[in-house]
Amino acid sequence: MFRLGIGIAIAISALDQLTKWIVLNVVMTPPQTIAITDFFNLVLVANRGISFGLLSSDSPWGQPLLIALALALSAMLVFWLRGADNRLLAGSIGLVLGGAVGNAIDRVNHGAVIDFLDFYLGAYHWPAFNLADAAIVIGVAAIILEGLFAGSGKKK
Repeated sequence: MFRLGIGIAIAISALDQLTKWIVLNVVMTPPQTIAITDFFNLVLVANRGISFGLLSSDSPWGQPLLIALALALSAMLVFWLRGADNRLLAGSIGLVLGGAVGNAIDRVNHGAVIDFLDFYLGAYHWPAFNLADAAIVIGVAAIILEGLFAGSGKKK
């Protein structure tokens, strides 16, 4: 299970970095808003905070602390992954781990997380996000489902 989770983490992190490179170096040169559909744009946002811009700060300690937090979380996820006993849990942890690593790489390389997916309904815009963020959300949801349903069949 460990190899499955690590493989997914590496794939998510690599895909995340590839999409961000394309957005930064090809699509958003110069930075702009690109309307794709009536509910989706490509935008360029440098998120210096955590999810949805929370805790955003220009403090010189902000990014190093968020990088340290991401690395500590990643280490805990690797430890948890070593004990994963099914494919759903291993894959889910891999999604979260890959997303955390992808966003940590952004903080090191850009001083912020690069977000570019902008979904909206009328004037309401969901905060911009990226592939790493989507992997984290899907991974956490799958971990919860695994704990609720697959975990109910385990002996206690």
